[in-house]
Amino acid sequence: MAGILVYALHDDEGNFNKNSRGAISEAAKLAAEIGGEATALVVGDVADDAAGGLGKYGAAKVYRAKSVPEGLAQPIVDAMAKVISDNGISYALFGGGLLGFEIGAGLTARLGAGVTMEVTSVKVQDGKLVAERPILQDSEIADVGYVAEPGIIIGRLNAFDAKESGGTAAVEDVEVELSSWSTKATLVQRGEQRGADVNIEDADILVGGGRGLGAADGFKLAEELAESMGGAVAATRAVVDAGWYPYAAQIGQTGKTVAPKLYLAAGISGAIQHKVGMQNSENILAINKDPNAPIFEFSDLGVVGDLHKIVPKLTEAIKAKKGG
Repeated sequence: MAGILVYALHDDEGNFNKNSRGAISEAAKLAAEIGGEATALVVGDVADDAAGGLGKYGAAKVYRAKSVPEGLAQPIVDAMAKVISDNGISYALFGGGLLGFEIGAGLTARLGAGVTMEVTSVKVQDGKLVAERPILQDSEIADVGYVAEPGIIIGRLNAFDAKESGGTAAVEDVEVELSSWSTKATLVQRGEQRGADVNIEDADILVGGGRGLGAADGFKLAEELAESMGGAVAATRAVVDAGWYPYAAQIGQTGKTVAPKLYLAAGISGAIQHKVGMQNSENILAINKDPNAPIFEFSDLGVVGDLHKIVPKLTEAIKAKKGG
């Protein structure tokens, strides 16, 4: 029986990642079409109720590897490779994110499997899974099939929606023998991401940062400006992928959709993938040194210039106006 295995990422409290839950829902839908079942792998000492609770998203069974630490890719590759090999699983599906990309790449090398990354949708053709992924700067969609099993499918962030459809999954503990290289690293600490505690969808004022900020440190300018106005900071997919800012702040086609009273775009070109996530803002102010940047086409006010000079002066002026 064809099956689909999803790696379910969780935090230290046992709460499962939104993208992992979405991947399980997607796997359940696809597995029903190919005559298989969706299963999930969790690592660490996850409680029975939490692990079994993945059944409500469509997982028929949850494999739990208690001895494998969360947060390190190679030990999880060991666990996934064992579960796939022992159970004849046909596909592995990841919901996206940096750890998912790393695990998926390692699993591909370990199993000699075919892999598709940046997947936005998956469909069934002739009883097999076919992944869809954007190419040519997201202007076209390519269909990617697999000539042998297992196939590894790594989704873009936010590609799959989490839908509650099932009940409680059976939980099966698995013993995993870690490879020698998987014990070379030790997880010291799992830190909190900047901006993860702010819901940008509720903010009345957003300062969006793009590649024009130059580097991760450039977001200090955006944070200071947002703080001066009582707003929050948002980001484009490009800077999130580059590791400059957390995914919690991503706006666009594969991020969040917002409609604040003011959206101030600093160093954002205004590609269609970002536009769809913020075009309903009441007022859009753009700062960009390129006078031909697409964002000026749908901005209420555009400022052509060096944001590294303009933004600090704007922050100072707002603070002075407020008396602080």
